[in-house]
Formats: sequence, structure tokens, C-alpha cells
Amino acid sequence: MTSLTLGATLPPVTGRAGFGGALRSEWTKISSLRSTVVTLVATMAVTIGLSTLFAWGATHRFTQRGHIPPTFDAVRGSLFGLIFGQLVIAVIGAMVITGEYGTGMIRTSLAAQPRRMVTLAAKLSVFTAVALVTGLVSSFASFLIGQHIFSSLNIGVGLGAPNALRSVIGGALFLTVAGLLAFGLGTILRHTAGAITAAVGVLFITFILYQFLPDDWAADAQRWIPFFAGSGVWTTVTTPEEHVFGPWVEFAIFTGYAVIALVIGAITFRRRDA
Repeated sequence: MTSLTLGATLPPVTGRAGFGGALRSEWTKISSLRSTVVTLVATMAVTIGLSTLFAWGATHRFTQRGHIPPTFDAVRGSLFGLIFGQLVIAVIGAMVITGEYGTGMIRTSLAAQPRRMVTLAAKLSVFTAVALVTGLVSSFASFLIGQHIFSSLNIGVGLGAPNALRSVIGGALFLTVAGLLAFGLGTILRHTAGAITAAVGVLFITFILYQFLPDDWAADAQRWIPFFAGSGVWTTVTTPEEHVFGPWVEFAIFTGYAVIALVIGAITFRRRDA
């Protein structure tokens, strides 16, 4: 009698788990983890805070020196915090995938959704959406605050200025792709510390090492350095020496690094045991 009662209360089998269910599951995971939410807030705080600090400092320097450099880029100057924001969002990108490996929850996820590519695609889709929203908030807020500060010297610009809107949206895309690169590396390495270290190496350490290259090497290497390739899309004042291919072509190069990591990660995710 007990077994019949229990059996009667079980929901009917409606078919195998689909992509929609996987999306809802991944959204629940990413929105319920305090560490993820805190790190997303930290991304916005670091990006907006450092952008504001740079704009304030630049304004004071220009006032003290009595002149403004002719090559000053007011848009880029208001988005300075993206340089460090990329590192914070890379932490989230890595943790979204490596966190489940660390706790062993990846086995439960794959038991609930045995089709591995569906699970990975759901994780990737949810994180991409979250990263893009975070990037848009960070980029637009940084721009608006920075231009308000620059307006005290009459050097602020609006979104209608040439290439301004492209740069602000490009800043959000820059953060999103930086997070996706870390996601791909996390899928490959399956270890949080290793994935974060690798992402910081690609995004930041290569930029530092570039400074030590001989001038003739640096000119050729610069266009392929991830940071330089990615930052071109949120820059309005450029020189042929700095940005050879144009902002969107260079951004495609930057995106290519993330795509390579994601493709390799997908292959390993499908073939390796959990």
C-alpha cells in the first residue's frame, strides 16, 4: 500500500532533459552562488572605480600642467578600469566550470543531463549573458562618470561623438570575451587556480612581457598580443603603428583566442571522464 501511494505521487516521465531545462539549472547555479554574485559585483566595482579614479587623476594632471595632450582619448580615458576588470571577470569565467569539478557536482550535473554538449552549451550561454550584462553596466557607467569628470575641462564627449558608442559597447564585449577565454581554459584544465593563472597569463602577463621586446620585434608582435588586439575596439584615437588592422578586425583576433580555448575545452569536456 505504501509503495503504491508513493508510486502514485511520482510525476510522469515526460522525456529526456532538454536545453531549456539545462539553461534553468545553470541559471540557478550561477545566481545562487554567493561567490559568483560577489565576484560579478567586484568586476563592476573595479572597472567603474578605477575608471573614475583615472579620469579624476587625469583631470588634475592636465590642470596642473596647463595643457591637454593632443592625442588624449576621452573615451578610452573613461574606460581605463577595463584593464583590471578583465582579470576579475576571468575569475568568474574559470569558476563557472571549474567550481563543479572542485566539489564533484559535475557528476551530478552530467547524471541529470547526460548529453555533455547540452550541459556545456547551457553553461556557456548563461555565463555569456551574465558577462555581457555585467560588461554593459560597467562600461556605460564608467563612460558616463568619466565624461562628467572630463566636462570640468570641457574635454568630455557624448555617446554621439565619433566612435564613442562603438567603444563603450566594445568595452562590454571586451570584458565578455575575456571571461569566455577563462571559461575555455577552465574547461580544459578543470582546476580553478590553474585556469585563473593561465587566463591572467594570456590577458595580462603577455602585455607586460611585450614591454621587454626589442623595438623591431615589438612592432610585429603588438597586433597579436591579446590585450592590444582586444583594446582597439574601445579606443577612438588610434595610430597606424598601434592598430594596424582596425578595431573590429583586431577584436576578431582577440575573440579568436577565446574561440580556440572554447573549442579545445569542448573537445576535452566531451571525451574525458568527469
